[in-house]
Amino acid sequence: MAGNVGKTVKISGPLIVAENMADAKLYDVVHVSKMRLVGEIIELRGDKASIQVYEETSGLGPGEDVVSTGEPLSAELAPGLLTGIFDGIQRPLTTLNFQYGSRISRGVSVNALSRDKKWHFTPRVKAGDEVAEGDILGVVQETEIVEHRILVPNGMRGKVVSIGEGDYTIVDPVAKIKTEAGEAAVCMLRKWPVRKGRPYREKFSPDRPMVTGQRVIDTLFPIARGGVAAVPGPFGSGKTVVQHQLAKWADADIIVYIGCGERGNEMTDVLNEFPALKDPKTGEPLMKRTVLIANTSDMPVAAREASIYTGITIAEYFRDMGYNVAIMADSTSRWAEALREMSGRLEEMPGDEGYPAYLASRLAEFYERAGIVKLLGSDERVGSVTAIGAVSPPGGDLSEPVSQATLRIVKVFWGLSASLAYKRHFPAIDWLISYSLYADRMKGWYDKNVGKGFFKYRQFAMTTLQEEASLDEIVRLVGMDALSSHDRLIMETAKMIREDYLHQNAFHEVDTYTSLRKQLLMLLTIYEFYTLSEEAVGRFVALDDILKCSFMEKIGRAKYIEEGNLSAFDELIGEMSAEIKALTEGGERDV
Repeated sequence: MAGNVGKTVKISGPLIVAENMADAKLYDVVHVSKMRLVGEIIELRGDKASIQVYEETSGLGPGEDVVSTGEPLSAELAPGLLTGIFDGIQRPLTTLNFQYGSRISRGVSVNALSRDKKWHFTPRVKAGDEVAEGDILGVVQETEIVEHRILVPNGMRGKVVSIGEGDYTIVDPVAKIKTEAGEAAVCMLRKWPVRKGRPYREKFSPDRPMVTGQRVIDTLFPIARGGVAAVPGPFGSGKTVVQHQLAKWADADIIVYIGCGERGNEMTDVLNEFPALKDPKTGEPLMKRTVLIANTSDMPVAAREASIYTGITIAEYFRDMGYNVAIMADSTSRWAEALREMSGRLEEMPGDEGYPAYLASRLAEFYERAGIVKLLGSDERVGSVTAIGAVSPPGGDLSEPVSQATLRIVKVFWGLSASLAYKRHFPAIDWLISYSLYADRMKGWYDKNVGKGFFKYRQFAMTTLQEEASLDEIVRLVGMDALSSHDRLIMETAKMIREDYLHQNAFHEVDTYTSLRKQLLMLLTIYEFYTLSEEAVGRFVALDDILKCSFMEKIGRAKYIEEGNLSAFDELIGEMSAEIKALTEGGERDV
């Protein structure tokens, strides 16, 4: 604003209406009252602006000063993000705790990233080189496992006049570039509006999986690198544990975890557990490649909306360096509730269940910022953002608006089941309602990198589970004994797939992660059991005799075979074949 100061005329919880704001712009950041509470303009009508305030507004009254900064809500992007814990508007919680204690005081202003800490900058170009936006100027070893690449700022092109090497803060100039507009000093700090996607050259169609080591995901419902997935489920069904497993084991270089409106004790568990988790690839703490955004349910509701955009902007920033980033949002339902509350206070026409009419488009804006892209710059770097959003439908009702709007956008649906969770079957992903639209597109990658039989065995597993669901109705009515030997074999095979393959213990050092090669061998073992047993039953061998064989227990424990001892599967299949063959020959002699 050109020196004008607005005045509040209405205060409704996190929503403030101020007049004399004709010079302001939509989504400008403003400071409210002498406490300088941070807010964002979300609606303009004449000279009146509706502002969502990201801090507690109790005690404010009409006539409070409102000053626009003239800038949109932006994220600070520079070395220092990794290992950081921020709130929804990127205030550093660790720094705030050190300076102000465990409760955030209203109106506190702290830089998201330290201006005092020095980082060792190593140039990748030299004076006289021509550079364009997105080119790598130099690197900083931010943590032991992540190299932070400093890029030429967006919109800048020219010749490097000078570039330094040594220790700099993020606001010290590290290079000078001669552009058409003159010489420009470049520092390591970048700022980017959180509601605006960062640019790239080209977006690709995802064609390879993001391997997670979770068998039910990688085998039945894989997610592509650069894809989008939703994890809906009722309370206690294991959404957070699934996301923890993905954060720890997925083959992503950087993890951005957003706790959006989650319960305080659950967020505390995340903040305590993540620093203690070891990165299986390097042995270093997982936090050294992780950014945490914590926005608990007792924090001001408007900040929930900002947290989603802050997180995806940070993810895009690391993507632009050429990294594969996985972003976990837990949960988008709480974010949608914040939209609903603000919409209600704005007196907008409500849609389904009171959610605003633009709920679906806002969700799409978030998920569409994921993808695998060719990056700006003169080289051929590729980076990706894979987005996984947890959805918490009230009472587990997947027909509610947030779940339905999400399902229209995402291509992978991991539906968590309360009944599976009550049976202690984890991950509690229901194979009858879940799906992945990426699977067929990635078949070529699986055939080339895992084995040509992988999709054949995957189809066998899914078909068997569906047949079990059909037969289950008969079993409930008349009992297992009424089934034919063939149908009983299907039920036993499906039980084997459920209990020995899909059930996975996140806290067992061997079972917590399964490579794709081991998944193939486990599926092959179950497939061989079915085909050998079907042939034996066809030759009048009693199914009960097969189920009494010693290899049955070994199949049940195959998940605990270590990755370095996969030859044990060949021995198991050989033993199974020999025992069933002996039963078959004995049955034929009896006949």
